[in-house]
Amino acid sequence: MDAVRVALLREVLAGTEWVQASRRFAGSLRAAVTPHGGGLLLVGSATYEPWHLAAHLDDEAAWSGLPELSPTLVRHRVPGGAPAHLAVGLGRLAAAGRGATLLVVTPGQPGAGLLERVHDARRNGATVLALDGGDRDLHTLAHDALAAPPPAPEGTAQGQDLDLDLVQHLVSAAAGENGGPAPRRHRRFRDRLSRLADGLSAPPPPRW
Repeated sequence: MDAVRVALLREVLAGTEWVQASRRFAGSLRAAVTPHGGGLLLVGSATYEPWHLAAHLDDEAAWSGLPELSPTLVRHRVPGGAPAHLAVGLGRLAAAGRGATLLVVTPGQPGAGLLERVHDARRNGATVLALDGGDRDLHTLAHDALAAPPPAPEGTAQGQDLDLDLVQHLVSAAAGENGGPAPRRHRRFRDRLSRLADGLSAPPPPRW
């Protein structure tokens, strides 16, 4: 989802809690991930992998000049032959200690095994954030949590068709807002563009 669609989504949700709630949670995420920390680990449940959030956070990290927002996707099952960046299994959570941030994303129950690993990571000093459907046990372990609204019962009307996927879009977009200075190469490009614009708008030099 691009910035225009996120802006439209925020306009639709104006007057609800979700715009501010997603920005507040994104602020917690930005505060937890630091340039010299232990990295951002992103994990879902055994039945849900947050692929899209991983991709959006990676984009926001590049666009905002905050490389620490780029997550490591931790997977419950790693298929043979997976590239290195997609071959990080649950064992990585055992090394999550002080300075690391663990973001758990799942629409359903995370499962006892994952909860135990999250508990160990928090006990070792990691910051735990949860973006989910409102699991009580997971929220007990999390330093901050944001629960998406439950799906509307079948056959009923819902005022806003907001689900966990849309909440993830709001959070990832907000996480990249008000980032630090862009990388130097981007500044050089803007400097060259500015000089080019100045040259095009300047009056022609005298012929004599």
